[in-house]
Parts: sequence; C-alpha cells; structure tokens
Amino acid sequence: MKNSLDWKIILGIALVFLSAVVYYIHFLIFRDAHHIFIYLIGDIGFVFLEVLLVTLIIHRLLVHKEKQAIFNKLNMVIGAFFSEVGTKLLRQFAEFDPEVDRIKKSLVVTENWSDRDFDRVRKHVRQLEADLAIKKGDLRQVKELLVSKRQFLLNLLENPNLLEHESFTSLLWAVFHLGDELSHRADVANLPDADYEHLAGDIKRAYRRLVLQWLSYIQHLKHDYPYLFSLALRTNPFDADASVQIKQKN
Repeated sequence: MKNSLDWKIILGIALVFLSAVVYYIHFLIFRDAHHIFIYLIGDIGFVFLEVLLVTLIIHRLLVHKEKQAIFNKLNMVIGAFFSEVGTKLLRQFAEFDPEVDRIKKSLVVTENWSDRDFDRVRKHVRQLEADLAIKKGDLRQVKELLVSKRQFLLNLLENPNLLEHESFTSLLWAVFHLGDELSHRADVANLPDADYEHLAGDIKRAYRRLVLQWLSYIQHLKHDYPYLFSLALRTNPFDADASVQIKQKN
C-alpha cells in the first residue's frame, strides 16, 4: 500500500515538473507570458467542469451500466438456484403452510401479469404472518434435498457478485442455515416440540424470502426471457394445473 502511494506521489511530481518545463519552453520560444497564463487559467477553470462531467455524470452512468451487467449475471445464478433447489423447495415448504390454499391463487402467474400485479402479490406475501405446521409436511424430504445440494449452495455463496444482491444473499443464508440445522439432527421425525418450533421458525424465514425471490425472478424472465418465462409458468409450484408439457389450446 505504501509503495503504491509513493509511486503515485513520484508520478504526480514528475507530471507537474514536465508541465512546467513545457510552459517554460513555450515562454523561451514566444516570449509571451500573457498568452501562457490566459490558457493556463482557462484550463484550470475547465478542470472543475471536467470533474463534474467525468466523476458525477459519466462515472455514474458507467457504474449503473456495470451494475446492470452484474445483475444480469446474477439472474443467471438465481435461475440455476431455482432449477436445482428453489422450485423443489417451494413445493416442500408449501406443504407446511396451513394457509397455502388461500395464497395459491394469487401466486398463479399468467402471461397477462403486469409489474403492478407482481408488486401487489409481493406486498401480500410480506404481510403474511401465519405460523407453519411443522408436522404437516415432510421434514425428511427437506433435509435430504438441502444436504444433497449443500455443495451447490456453498458454491453460490462464494460468488463475489452476491454482495450486489442483498435479497438473494439473505435467502441463500436462510436456506443454508436451515440445511445446517437439519443436517445436525439424526432423526427429524422424532424431535421435542420446542425443537420443532425452532425449525418451524427457520423454515418460515426461508419460505417467505424464497417466495419473494421467486416472484422477482419470474418478473425478470417475463421482461427479458419469454421462453424461460413460459417454462417457469409450466413448472409453477403453486399451480395445481401446471404441466411442463405444452397442452393444445381449445
């Protein structure tokens, strides 16, 4: 760090010195200090506008474009997550939800959905406070899935670009934590009630984040990848009539 700073200081002094030498040569040739100072002051005055243009405007545009590129790559990562884990996990989590039938209808996304529809459903999901019925679903199945995908989840967490996507990072940590909790229990079918209550809280945390992230991902596909959006609709874990096979329209 110090060597880098020293190098920059030396370079700065050298550049100022070379600039002074060029101005001096200009004075020796033309003997016109007035001309030199007119352009020197004009150039210094323009520096502030240049900083405004480059730092505050152009730099912001470049950063925004770079973030968009990172988010596009992250959406590919999110797509891989749902293909490998997310969609299956949504089906399994839904089995623990005693009120899932009440929200299923609102989560059946169609081709006609607008951004307003997605926002409305997201707001509805955030307001849900129903406790999960831990013995209603298959906890062993959840454990088997998360244990088998542990390395996959670890690989996702190692992606440095995840720092730019806070909601997905939060989801991954919630899912990974749930898998960790389940992997440390030899038999999830015979646990104390207090332990089941604790696991229910972990599932609820991951479940809500998973549904919200799934909605955002589906919305992204609708805007940018219609063919992937079509597949997502046909594999919707909340749609009882969903079928991956294309059905002939009447």
